[in-house]
Amino acid sequence: MPLQGKVVVVTGSTRGIGRAIAEACAERGATVVVSSRTAVAVEAAVADLRAAGRSAGGTACDVGRPEDVRALFAYALKAHGSIDVWFNNAGISLGYRSLAECSPEELRRIAEVNLLGVEYAAHLLLPYFSAHGGALVNVSGRGGRGDATPYTAAYGATKAAVLQLTKSLAAESKRFGNVSVHALLPGMVETDFYGPDMRVSPDLEMSARNIPWVLRAIGVPKREVGELAARIAAREPGRETGRVYRTARGLRAMRGVARLVGYRMSGRITREP
Repeated sequence: MPLQGKVVVVTGSTRGIGRAIAEACAERGATVVVSSRTAVAVEAAVADLRAAGRSAGGTACDVGRPEDVRALFAYALKAHGSIDVWFNNAGISLGYRSLAECSPEELRRIAEVNLLGVEYAAHLLLPYFSAHGGALVNVSGRGGRGDATPYTAAYGATKAAVLQLTKSLAAESKRFGNVSVHALLPGMVETDFYGPDMRVSPDLEMSARNIPWVLRAIGVPKREVGELAARIAAREPGRETGRVYRTARGLRAMRGVARLVGYRMSGRITREP
């Protein structure tokens, strides 16, 4: 059990990718600290993990609030004695809409959660890890490589910033020798980000109907993302840093592209406006 004895904190881990990361790490022996904005959801996730024989605890945390991030950090240390790995996974989306349709409040909020939340955690963890050793893993997403993300522009901008921040923090902390800072690009994963409640501009509804076919072509199972995250968590901190881990690469990526081309040629995927 490669994570036996390690304490792994995962933000935004009551569902979706974060839940998959928490489950995979717990299966490999880690004590997992679950968090999300809703206390009831945290309690349910912790109960599920414990019912499966896993070691888990958790507390509510809105990563857009620095005081909440400090409370999560303090909870993990008080309840479990240490932190070995911290996954900055929590994130929000504004749906499939043009930037002009998003309110200033929405734009502020997505920056708070997707970017500032990562910075708040790093601000606490890097000094702690420099003394005790550990790994900080920042989950990026669509737009993380700097590519265009039309109709998810604000989301893509935050994810590109997370990747740049990761590389900078890795360079800053390399001198400690016992700290790793990595990024995880999970690819397109079928979560509630793409569910029926996703907000879509009225004039983009036809385009949004492509999403199930795109997921079928290039989608990555949540469990596979969790397993990759668990392998990252098991690595000795400080041996390498600044790495960007991707699920969609090599033969898998080529097959996905081939499927997309096939779906377009068959008319299953229509042209975007």
